[in-house]
Amino acid sequence: MNKTLVFTISAAMEAKFFRFLKIVGIGFKARAEAEGRLLYLKLGYSHEVELAVPPAVRVFCFKNNVICCTGIDKQRTHQFAASIRSCKPPEVYKGKGIMYIDEVIKKKQGKKSK
Repeated sequence: MNKTLVFTISAAMEAKFFRFLKIVGIGFKARAEAEGRLLYLKLGYSHEVELAVPPAVRVFCFKNNVICCTGIDKQRTHQFAASIRSCKPPEVYKGKGIMYIDEVIKKKQGKKSK
């Protein structure tokens, strides 16, 4: 194993890795069930999106629009957070979708009327 990977895993035993996501949009909601093993997302589709959480990751929903992914392994935690974000990436015109808490979306201007 790589020396830095071993150091990262051993440091993670003491301090877990976190990734916070924010859901923006009317009617968009998230809920975690089965002790953080299942994540259900309502994203404006005709069905709920159901995601199974990997074994090294836990998911918590503080509100119905804030998701926290936490885990021992940094790569798995961030990979699962990216898979959540890919369900509904933020769009640049209205700013709706799933984004990281510290992410800034530069909004584009729509059509100009004369």
